[in-house]
Amino acid sequence: MVNTDARATANPRTDEAAPQAPATLEGFLAGVGTRAFRFAEAGLRHREDAMDAVQEAMMKMLAYRERPAQEWTPLFWSILRSRIIDTQRRRTFRLGWLGNSPPGGEDSSLDWADDGPDPSRAHDGQEAYGRLLEALRGLPRRQREAFTLRVLEEFDVADTARIMDCSEGSVKTHLSRARAALQRQLEDFA
Repeated sequence: MVNTDARATANPRTDEAAPQAPATLEGFLAGVGTRAFRFAEAGLRHREDAMDAVQEAMMKMLAYRERPAQEWTPLFWSILRSRIIDTQRRRTFRLGWLGNSPPGGEDSSLDWADDGPDPSRAHDGQEAYGRLLEALRGLPRRQREAFTLRVLEEFDVADTARIMDCSEGSVKTHLSRARAALQRQLEDFA
């Protein structure tokens, strides 16, 4: 009997190198939600604002349902980035007269869930992520975006440039500066 299943004859290495695009926009949005929230939270420093920005970006993506699946990723991240910038601008305008006090308060802290089998290892991971998040928050916006998109989200330079609406050279410059600043801030932690 001849196996007609295409996956059975495909090279497993090739399959690993080329991730498949989700079949539906809903599947894509379900897969990107957690990463998008972390990106938004790092930029906005407020959980509720981050959730709102991600939800608005996902709602906007529904208008692009007919676009090819390979365009969804850079398009979504561009929309999310715009929503984050809009929220930051509104916040700056609304709270400008109050001074430089960040929004939120006690509720703006991270809520860590301990699902890991080893509590000390989970604690170390939480502490490391918290330090990284604080260091990222200290970076200028463009450097934070370049680092998050290139390093944490693993987009290539071209996609990152499209998302950030700048040249590939600018992405490389922002990333280099972000890495240098993060290394200075986190070298005592390692």
